[in-house]
Amino acid sequence: QLHLVESGGGLVQPGGSLRLSCAASGFTLNGYAIAWFRQAPGKEREGVSCISGGGYANYADSVKGRFTTTRDNAKNTVYLQMNSLKPEDTAVYSCRTVVDGGSGDLEIWGQGTLVTVSS
Repeated sequence: QLHLVESGGGLVQPGGSLRLSCAASGFTLNGYAIAWFRQAPGKEREGVSCISGGGYANYADSVKGRFTTTRDNAKNTVYLQMNSLKPEDTAVYSCRTVVDGGSGDLEIWGQGTLVTVSS
């Protein structure tokens, strides 16, 4: 089976940092774009960042300059480094990709990891 598993969430004070991981199992992330999304309580899910198969990343305006997405294909993992965290960054963060499922595209989501920014 194909899975994405996020980790690294937790409670952090405003101004602090966290690094989230999105690890793939059952398939290789190499060559596939990976996107990070977040959903805050009572709000719609929003895109945070996306990294291409070639390692080019783009970001939502709300996190630009504070968040950095990287990938380590050898570890089959994508990372979201979050610095200068703000209370409004509190959300469940999930990663997503779309892979070739053989008979068509297959969308894969992780289960999410909770990030809470609070003093």
